[in-house]
Amino acid sequence: MQTTKTTLAVMIGACFASQTSLAQEETKTLSPVVVTATRVEQDSFDVPVSIDRIEKSTIQDGQLRMTLSESLSRVPGITAQNRNQMAQDPQISSRGFGARSAFGVRGIRLYVDGIPLSMPDGIGNPGSIDLSSIGAIEVLRGPFSAMYGSSSGGVIQLFTDKPPATPEVSGDVLFGSFNTRRESVQAAGIRNGVEYLVNFSDYSSDGFRAQSRNDKQQATARFGVQISEDTKLTTLINWFDQFAQDPGGLIGTRSAGTTAATAVNPGALPGAAVYNPSGVSQGAIGANTRVIRSNTQVGFNLEHKYDSNNTFNFIAYAGQRDNLQYLAIPNPPDYTPGRASSISRTFYGTELRGTNKGNLYDKPYTLTYGINLGFMSDDRLDQAATSGVITAGAAPNRDENQKANNFDQFVQGMWSVAERWDIHAGIRRTRLNLNIKPNISGGTSPTAADLSYEKTVPVIGTVFKASPVLNFYANIGRGFETPTLIEITYANPGTPSAGPNPNLKPSTSTNIEIGTKWLVSDTSRVNASIFDISTNNEIVIDQLSGTTASYKNAGKTKRRGFELSAEAMLRNDLSAYVAYTYLDASFQSQFQTGSGTGYNTGTVTPGLAIPGTYRTQFYGELLWKYQPWALQTAIEGRYNSRVYVNDLNKESAPSHAVFSLRGSLQQQAGKWKITEYARVDNLFDETYIGSVRVGDSNTRFYEPAPGRNWIVGVKANYAF
Repeated sequence: MQTTKTTLAVMIGACFASQTSLAQEETKTLSPVVVTATRVEQDSFDVPVSIDRIEKSTIQDGQLRMTLSESLSRVPGITAQNRNQMAQDPQISSRGFGARSAFGVRGIRLYVDGIPLSMPDGIGNPGSIDLSSIGAIEVLRGPFSAMYGSSSGGVIQLFTDKPPATPEVSGDVLFGSFNTRRESVQAAGIRNGVEYLVNFSDYSSDGFRAQSRNDKQQATARFGVQISEDTKLTTLINWFDQFAQDPGGLIGTRSAGTTAATAVNPGALPGAAVYNPSGVSQGAIGANTRVIRSNTQVGFNLEHKYDSNNTFNFIAYAGQRDNLQYLAIPNPPDYTPGRASSISRTFYGTELRGTNKGNLYDKPYTLTYGINLGFMSDDRLDQAATSGVITAGAAPNRDENQKANNFDQFVQGMWSVAERWDIHAGIRRTRLNLNIKPNISGGTSPTAADLSYEKTVPVIGTVFKASPVLNFYANIGRGFETPTLIEITYANPGTPSAGPNPNLKPSTSTNIEIGTKWLVSDTSRVNASIFDISTNNEIVIDQLSGTTASYKNAGKTKRRGFELSAEAMLRNDLSAYVAYTYLDASFQSQFQTGSGTGYNTGTVTPGLAIPGTYRTQFYGELLWKYQPWALQTAIEGRYNSRVYVNDLNKESAPSHAVFSLRGSLQQQAGKWKITEYARVDNLFDETYIGSVRVGDSNTRFYEPAPGRNWIVGVKANYAF
């Protein structure tokens, strides 16, 4: 580990090379236009928020393109951990919000082209979109995230790639470690006034652990039609079908005095130090844990320009998601008992939004206003299973319908009150209804739950333009995080028939941020921010039983931190980028967690860290291009500090530093363009924990990452 830390320090120094080495003859757009912060196009340099835009080349070049963690790890303030198995979504959190999520992404709102990937209760499923079709990602942190509704600790918006003016077709074939393979085809262009992009991909891998084989087929189609000079209709369709085995987590050492756990062979006793990264839970093998899921969604965005100052958008979407997950209930000696949990989900929603531009007292302003409605209905069935086969004739553990719907209204605007001062402000009113109702009696919940949460959250910020290349900003706002349907499902996880938990309250927060944006030169920039977030009624795990959990409110928490990113074009076709995050996330109130005796049971005292949050994260990249050969290569470095795995901070995964190397070579021959690419991850073959399962009831907290692994591929593009 010491060697990698030294290498990392050298890389940091290279990235912050003297500004005299900047290549003044080459310029780069270092403050891109973004829309997520204000819902209208605006230079990111001029908005009082922390927002980053990830471009197509970063998302696609030399990447597997299967999880958002591939691209998001470079964004300060964001934790994006690849779980190295496809049965669960990647772990994504923003300034500590969403760190506890066991299923899906919560605490962060997800969108694609303005269409939600997050459900009304706050759970998001980022795997719905094929990253091969994505042209950009915007990541918003801080108070203005609340303008997207409840449970918005951050916003991640994906944008499908813009079709080229000249129609083209392309094909891509990729091979990699663990018998990984991915093929994709795409057609895109503009024909007879219709913009189109159609993409299909087929992925499969054996996984680097036992019981982790997976495959996924998915398709994305986007069409844009200019109905009239002032009206455009965009249609987005996406579909996927997936199978993935779940290897489960590994146990860790729990010997006296141990401050950093080591994941061990699942057959070893607690305290053993035999590390087996390819190991698998005996319960996962015995119960044949796996997931089969499919998702189909269609969305429409109708945009009409009423006049030069007024634009209206009508967004509508609908979809169907089916998820069947086989879970283990460890029970020696054969470990075969388990559960089959199925969800059949119907969801739909709409947003009506207007934008007005003009002058107020001869000073320009923009105003965005609208209403948002969303609905989801889940038919949930939980049944006993043995060796991965549903037990015939057994009464279900739970059989119920769960619904969530929201109705929001919002207003957000900007006013340039003076030559150097802009004021940004907004307010959003949210009402969320959660309903759980048994489908039948006997074996299922005897009680129902019908809960409503509502809150008005304001936010205000200002930008001071100290000079054309230096801005300072500050903002403050309130936040509102509601329970999800999963979090209210069990009042007592050990007794499913006890029904849902109606006592869980939403958490509220006050979010303060101060930052600066500096365009050091035409080829370099620096962004920095500090934040302070105080939360009441933080939602945490209460009791655990097997593969189920109940939740409770735990009083106050505090999240304080610092974020820094810097980018520069250097001499000799070199460029450098670094991102640094410091996050101190801790409980501020004492509370009891768990019941009876157990490793996750005890008194949580003020000052203990919120599990799943990393105190320090760093990402660095040094990129070199050789234009005559259309060659580019880059080395990436990533460091994560120690992370605790439960509220009691009894165990933790150690810090790690890993490096990756990627490269590509391109040839042009007439209408053909051929690109070869390769990537090596974990270059120095480090042994480390890639992600953790917060508060796992079986103390299998650790999901190991693979050693050195690689992918190689070739892409062919033909332009008509």
